[in-house]
Amino acid sequence: MGDVILVTGGAGFIGSHVVDALIDGGSEVRVLDSLSAHAGAVPEWLSPQAEFVHGSLLDPEVVAAALVGVDAVSHQASMVGLGLDMLDVADYVRNNDLGTAVLLAQLAAAGFRGRLVLASSMVVYGEGGYCCLEHGSLAPPPRAAERLAAGEFEPRCPACEAALEPVAVEESAPLDPRSVYAATKVHQEHLCFTFMRATGIPVTALRYHNVYGPRMPRDTPYSGVAAIFASALAAGRPPQVFEDGRQLRDFVHVRDVGRANVIALTADEPVAGAFNVASGRPRTVAEMADALADAAGRGAPRPRVTGEFRLGDVRHVFASAQRASACLGFQAREGFHAGMRELSAALTA
Repeated sequence: MGDVILVTGGAGFIGSHVVDALIDGGSEVRVLDSLSAHAGAVPEWLSPQAEFVHGSLLDPEVVAAALVGVDAVSHQASMVGLGLDMLDVADYVRNNDLGTAVLLAQLAAAGFRGRLVLASSMVVYGEGGYCCLEHGSLAPPPRAAERLAAGEFEPRCPACEAALEPVAVEESAPLDPRSVYAATKVHQEHLCFTFMRATGIPVTALRYHNVYGPRMPRDTPYSGVAAIFASALAAGRPPQVFEDGRQLRDFVHVRDVGRANVIALTADEPVAGAFNVASGRPRTVAEMADALADAAGRGAPRPRVTGEFRLGDVRHVFASAQRASACLGFQAREGFHAGMRELSAALTA
């Protein structure tokens, strides 16, 4: 057998696919999960080949026990969602930031000398990359409610008010979190890279873009937009597409995300730093909704573009996948339309 790898949050949507990919590659896997997202029950999709530890990252004794004999850690556990309601801020900080801090403290106490992979997110960027013909690359400020209400969805140059051209965001872009969840993901990165500097333990932060695929949660505040649309179609309702549907995103299949984790955890030499995990091919939200409607079959309701908006949403954010390809050797393999058909089938099973 190979190394022993701990996957925090390994019973979840993304974490369970990381577990599967690691086991397929010959690694021994231990899962630490509180099961808070699964009503306290181990989900049927969790591989029986993984050793399971039921407990919270907030419990130092549980974390210390889970780390015994571990060679590497994939830190997937997180409270997800936009986190726009400030009443939720303490829960996000407790679960994401304090949980990460407890994990790092126990790694240090155990004298851990392996490698750590952190599940980060595209939300750390806020808006994606933009270019003004006159003023060059820049980060626009948050969009004003008045303009959104008037149907003016595209950000404009803060210097000259000209229209901006969206461009692929690179890992060197400034971090600009625009939700509570995003702020906690930035803090997780900062904590982990501080840990790396203090201990010499290599840390790889994988900034997931819009992940979709089997096992996505449905009809919850934490569902991805693809799952929300697919669930609406399964119920015979047209997906409600906000704004004008032309928002650009990068939709990456969860199996590709699992492979990216395996590469970062098991490559001959660790590769520290932050990397976009994305398909490298942006698509509009309306295009994704149409693909799901096509997958639902003839007679399925077509998506409806509503013009509605949420202040916490960003307009365009899609990734440059070049650094992950050059440094990690990761490239997405799963096809978009086949993936959307698979998601549709999984959510209607």
